[in-house]
This record gives sequence, structure tokens and C-alpha cells, in this order.
Amino acid sequence: MSLTPSAKRLAAAAAGLALAAVTTAVLAPSAGAAPSTVRPAASATPALPSPVSCSDCWQPDVQTSWNWVISTVPTAPYRNVQMYDVDGFNNTAANVSALHAAGIKAVCYLSAGTYENWRPDASQFPSSVLGSGNGWPGEKWLDIREIQKSNSVLRTIMDARLDMCQQKGFDMVELDNVDGYANSTGFPLTAADQLYFNATLADDAHSRGLSVLQKNDNEQIPQLLPYFDGALNEQCNQYKECTTAQNGDYGYDQYVAAGKPVFQAEYNLATSKFCSADNSNDFNGVRFDLNLDDKTFEPCR
Repeated sequence: MSLTPSAKRLAAAAAGLALAAVTTAVLAPSAGAAPSTVRPAASATPALPSPVSCSDCWQPDVQTSWNWVISTVPTAPYRNVQMYDVDGFNNTAANVSALHAAGIKAVCYLSAGTYENWRPDASQFPSSVLGSGNGWPGEKWLDIREIQKSNSVLRTIMDARLDMCQQKGFDMVELDNVDGYANSTGFPLTAADQLYFNATLADDAHSRGLSVLQKNDNEQIPQLLPYFDGALNEQCNQYKECTTAQNGDYGYDQYVAAGKPVFQAEYNLATSKFCSADNSNDFNGVRFDLNLDDKTFEPCR
């Protein structure tokens, strides 16, 4: 799961200061040092891949009711909604089939940007891609630049996870923690690195017949919009960063304008503090508990 936006901003600021200090120390040659002692600049991030279309993917309506249950496996009777977003590993094909039998679409939650030490594929991650903790027990940020290699181990792992979602019968994928460049990861990730990683995995989901949600990463909405079929945000009302009018260049209203749904979660605000705005913006707003255990479910509509 992601850090809250305020925590991300603090972590990013700390990372920026630390990286600036390291860069200055590494790149500034000492007096009398030969030019060859200066470290060369990092190689450029590859150009973004072209968006992969997916005519057979489920395309949810802008107004789609939903529930988000990650820390437990939901069972019938389900909430009266059109979509459940659930953990991809913990839910079986039978769980997905039960949701479908109830007329509910199923979204496969995966953490794409972090290593989780309890997952069955944890031993496949090379130590070189494991970075700083992200604030949740057992999780570490990943060096997403590794996916740019032609023989990327990280892409192989993530594609195997997408295969799992497809084989279990999920309709859509939620890729979590895809904003490492704005956090203190332990790696000098750039906005271009993040765009390449996110777009690549969105394309890989589409190539498997799975639609895909953009999770947070608000600032990159304009560039990522062509790759994703909708967006999922946490706490944009609390931090007053939901719309283009609030941010200047980016906002979830851009998804709605493109005919794609926005699934918006709040934890700390009462529904009276955000539902009017979400309904006005045509977002699918719901108040949940932070651990997403299905105990709190307060939809705006």
C-alpha cells in the first residue's frame, strides 16, 4: 500500500536533499583531480512505448460503484456494487468466480513498485533492486529502472503476476506503489523512469486482456492517461489535489473528460466533507478504513 500524500511529500523532500548532497560529492572533482574521476551521467530513459489497445478489455463506466478489500478475502453476501478490488495473490480463481456469479467485476490488486517479503515470488527479486522501506512492514521500494533492460528480471516477475491475474479470471488490475520517483526509495529515480515503468506494465496488462487502473501518481496523469482505463486515488480531497483547477496541469477530471472512471478513497474525512465534491466531479468516492478490511464502507452515491 502507498504512503499518504503528505508522507510522500516529506519523503521526497528528504530524498531530494540527500540526492543533491550525494550528487555534489560525486560529480564535483577535488582540486587537481583528473577529468576521468568524474562519474559519467546516467544513461537516458528509453522512449515511452506506444499504448497497447485492448478492445476486449472491460471498460467500466464513469459511474461504477465499487468496494476495496485488500487485507481479507471477501465472501458472500457482497456489498451491492459493480466492482470489487481485491488482493491478487490471496484471492483464488474460485473467489473471482464467486464475484462474477454475483454480477460483480473483479480487480486484481498488485504492488508493482515494492517488494513484499511475504509474497510467494519474493525470492525471485534480486537484492540489487531492493531499496528503502516504504513505511509498511516487510515492504521495500524497487529500483524500477531495471525494467529498462532487455532481459529484465523485474519485468519477468511482474508479467508472471499479470499472468496470474489473467488465469484467475480477473477483469482489471490495480498496480500499486507506482510513484516511487516521488518518494525516498534509495534510488535516484526520475519522472521519466516512472513513466516508462508505468506505461510498460499497463501495456503488458492490456496484452493479456486486462484493463488497468492508474494508482495515485497524480502529477503524471496527462502522460499516462492514454495507457490506463481509469484511475484510483487516495485522499485527494483531504490534500486538495483532485482536479486540474487545483493543481494547474493535472487532475483526475482529465480521466472523466476522457470517459474513464475515477475511484476515489478517503480515510480521515467524513463523507459530508468530500462527497459533494466527488459527486460534482463525477468521481466514485467512498470512505474506507486505512487497512481496507471491509469494516467501513461509506459510498458517496
